[in-house]
Amino acid sequence: MTFDTVLVANRGEIACRIIRTLRERGIRSIAVFSDADRTARHVFQADAAVRLGGAAPADSYLNFEAVLAAAARTGAQAIHPGYGFLSENQAFAQACADAGIAFIGPSVHALNVMGDKIRSKNHVAGYGVPIIPGVAQPGLSNEQLIQAAVDVGYPMLIKPSAGGGGKGMHVVERAEDLAAILETARRVALSAFGDDTLLLERLVSTPRHIEVQVLADNHGAVIHLGERECSLQRRHQKVIEEAPSPLLDAATRARIGEAACAAARSVGYSGAGTVEFLVSATAPDEFFFMEMNTRLQVEHPVTELVTGLDLVDWQLRIAEGEPLTVTQSDICLTGHAIEARVYAENPGRGFLPTIGTVLQLHEATGEGVRVDSSLMPGLTIASHYDPMLAKVIAWAPTRLEALNRLDRALADTVVLGVQTNTEYLRLLLADADVRAGRLDTGLIERKLPGLKFQGADEHVLAAVALFLHGRAFAGSELAASSLADVNGVWTRPSGWRAGSPRPVRYSLGMRATESIDVRVVGEPGMASVSIGDGPAVEAGLLRVGDGACSVDYGGETRVYAIEQSGASVYIGADGFSLELRHRFRAEQLAEHLLSRDRVPGAVSPDVRSPMPGTVIAVHAATGDVVTAGQTILVVEAMKMEHKLVAATAGRVTVNLKTGDLVVLDQIVATVTPETSTTPGTSADKEDSE
Repeated sequence: MTFDTVLVANRGEIACRIIRTLRERGIRSIAVFSDADRTARHVFQADAAVRLGGAAPADSYLNFEAVLAAAARTGAQAIHPGYGFLSENQAFAQACADAGIAFIGPSVHALNVMGDKIRSKNHVAGYGVPIIPGVAQPGLSNEQLIQAAVDVGYPMLIKPSAGGGGKGMHVVERAEDLAAILETARRVALSAFGDDTLLLERLVSTPRHIEVQVLADNHGAVIHLGERECSLQRRHQKVIEEAPSPLLDAATRARIGEAACAAARSVGYSGAGTVEFLVSATAPDEFFFMEMNTRLQVEHPVTELVTGLDLVDWQLRIAEGEPLTVTQSDICLTGHAIEARVYAENPGRGFLPTIGTVLQLHEATGEGVRVDSSLMPGLTIASHYDPMLAKVIAWAPTRLEALNRLDRALADTVVLGVQTNTEYLRLLLADADVRAGRLDTGLIERKLPGLKFQGADEHVLAAVALFLHGRAFAGSELAASSLADVNGVWTRPSGWRAGSPRPVRYSLGMRATESIDVRVVGEPGMASVSIGDGPAVEAGLLRVGDGACSVDYGGETRVYAIEQSGASVYIGADGFSLELRHRFRAEQLAEHLLSRDRVPGAVSPDVRSPMPGTVIAVHAATGDVVTAGQTILVVEAMKMEHKLVAATAGRVTVNLKTGDLVVLDQIVATVTPETSTTPGTSADKEDSE
């Protein structure tokens, strides 16, 4: 069967990626969208688009009845699920089959066997695929797991059988800690996945995460396309991936590739899939099966760049019944490719998710550079979905050249209006161990405390103040143009006076309670700038392009991208970006009035949200007495929950309820310390009379 219409049951960059191949194949593409994604890029790129429902995934992208109805309505013969959402949902695959619609993925049987960690490990072990020593049996009690742990050995890893993406894992170093950690692991697994089944594994020292891409048709052919190194992870989530791995030699590559093919054959796999292995950096010739991802992977572009194959194209061809026309001997890995994931998150605030509207966008181009992206100017990044925005990928003949090319591409990436992790990615690529290929899954956590983010230095502060000063000048010129009698020297905010010049002050907020004053005298192109209590420094700003400004400060010139939205000014350069708030006089006065009765140096009574999101739980009501560290409410954004706690003891005021939206640094509660008195004081006597 040849497809002429395919529905893409996903969103964001992966939907855009799939639509690109559909267009190249001349196949009509159907997008689906939630209310939050009505103006998303994938909606505009498709030939047609159908609304699924509300912003919540359960009401839209996870509602497979609505997805199937959209396919029937548009005449789609097949559905491509991308990754995430319904891509590994057995019930959805079966529903597609029942509706006579092709599911572009493996069979329900393969999804069933490989969708459970315990079942998949026990299954592939029978086909000669090496597995990590451990216990993987359903229905075992905590006592039985403790007994079985003796043969597994320490350190060990507790994993939820129904989990994924590294969620719910717990490391156990000593036998005496196992019982308590098992209790915690069961609670977490049941809460997160609705299944508290656990498995135990030997913890591999200095582990490297290496996965193998496989392709299989419906005629018995199975090949592998080499491996990808995915060891650079944070909280078990991949950050940077590359192909091939700098660890493996040719012999090990052939062995691990054949093991992946054996795993695929064991379930009669068809389509594109990934078999994940754990490899010890100290014993790279040994590898152990972890799991099989029965879908396209986020990091598939690095494999495409080193093999020259379009994996989405092959998914379509296999689903249409076409046999593989490439054999294992045809596969040749050429050069090196590295991918970095661009997320809407703030590394300087513990990688908490961010939201916003894309005010200015520049995505890298050039030889060997590929960008898979959902971004476009004006796009609103909301808090409902995964925070990944784009992937920047670089190919070059050698690994070092690919690293350098990717770093340059990230430096050329500008996203203003929403905070991203681009600067953090560049810092990782510059690390000596990363450049040398000395990788393991714990590297990022070890290195993170030593990473130095740029922040708002004097040059950045001067640039933002001059930008605001330039806007003030433009506003004054516009106002003056309507006057009958204009004398520019009096209408311009240059600070000129008959005597000494009067500086124009700009208060720039870096955090909710942290700001600095910058004073400017003169015109934007030729001014003097004083930062805080510092001396006046010659400075000037010149616009050099759409949204770009060349700023000289003290003889050093830098070019920035700068945009303003309301009171927020966004500035970026070389992968670095920052949001500063222009704090007006009225805001500062209101803050001063609120704080005038507070004791200097005392803990702030305000509880602020460190990220934008939705209130999902409220644990205290106005008038309650709370203790320091007590949770007041919980905010969720982009699959991440954050507990907001009282910094001090006292009586709380809460003005939010479950379902309310909050913005970054919003005051969500106030804790007023209570004045305590001791027995026998006058206050006690008054009360008793």
